[in-house]
Amino acid sequence: MRSERASGSQRRGALYGLAAAALFGLSAPVAKRLLGEVGPQVLAGLLYLGAGVGLSLWKWLRPATREAPLQRSDALPLAGVVVSGGLLGPVLLLVGLERMSAVAGSMLLNLEGPFTVMLAVLVFREHLGRYGLISTALILLGAGLLKVGPGDVELDGGGVLAIAGACLAWAIDNNLTQRLSLRDPLALVRIKTLAAGSINLGLGLALGGALPRASILAIALVMGMLAYGISVVLDAHALRMVGAAREAAYFATAPFVGALAATVIVGDALRPVDLVAMAMMAAGVVALLRERHAHEHAHEALDHDHVHVHDTHHQHAHGPDAPTGEPHAHPHHHAPLVHDHPHLPDLHHRHRH
Repeated sequence: MRSERASGSQRRGALYGLAAAALFGLSAPVAKRLLGEVGPQVLAGLLYLGAGVGLSLWKWLRPATREAPLQRSDALPLAGVVVSGGLLGPVLLLVGLERMSAVAGSMLLNLEGPFTVMLAVLVFREHLGRYGLISTALILLGAGLLKVGPGDVELDGGGVLAIAGACLAWAIDNNLTQRLSLRDPLALVRIKTLAAGSINLGLGLALGGALPRASILAIALVMGMLAYGISVVLDAHALRMVGAAREAAYFATAPFVGALAATVIVGDALRPVDLVAMAMMAAGVVALLRERHAHEHAHEALDHDHVHVHDTHHQHAHGPDAPTGEPHAHPHHHAPLVHDHPHLPDLHHRHRH
């Protein structure tokens, strides 16, 4: 049963991560076209406001959530998410895209994956075994091959630094979001997008920018809802289920979608090297889905609040005010436990190897 549950969580996490990558991959060529009509900081504000407004509308329409709410103790990492992922990341990306070709910009976005894996493994102590490293390397190498060729890349030193900085900012965002992934993902992303959208748009207009015409405004808002709203909520679910390092591997497939979209949006053509790259990425995704990790490990005593069912990790008493039905969320206690089962590096499985 535990093996089936871990496998199901892995498949759902992969599906969410790949869907998030697909939606985000569409944004680079579209944003490149929009930059001819609107400045980078105003566009960043519109993209995030589109996401925030769309998620707010969904919150108003949907039934009450069973997810755990954000707490005061989450304020510091949430501020880091807003600053790194909502303010620095999109502005640096759009500044970089303004200074180089859409193809070069899309290719440089591949840096987000290695940066996220590096921070997850070296700084945040997330485990990624040999099999996972090989799978991740296949995906990242395949992503790096996409659209590399004579005449394809138009580089600019400042643009390269800007997009590399955006990737580092989003890598920090990914790892901080993973720490908050037991909270309500919709609430987390909604706060991030509304704060980042308002601040970026306000700064952009104050620095001399202007709102674009109505048709461009509508495209930016809809693109933001898809690529920075729905995509980031799906990504937060993936971070919860599979951890930041594996999520980075799935999200590295975004350039695949960007390359396909560029054939329509900017008229690029796919070449044999692109097909090889896509095959490598597909092989890496399949290998990552087949990864299995199990060993005896210890859980220390822990008190926290998140949505859960009463599995082996959640055997606890309920007070009179505890919600009924499953899944549900309420503050609960984890007693110390030592056992052996297949698992992923979620927030219940942060242990030494």
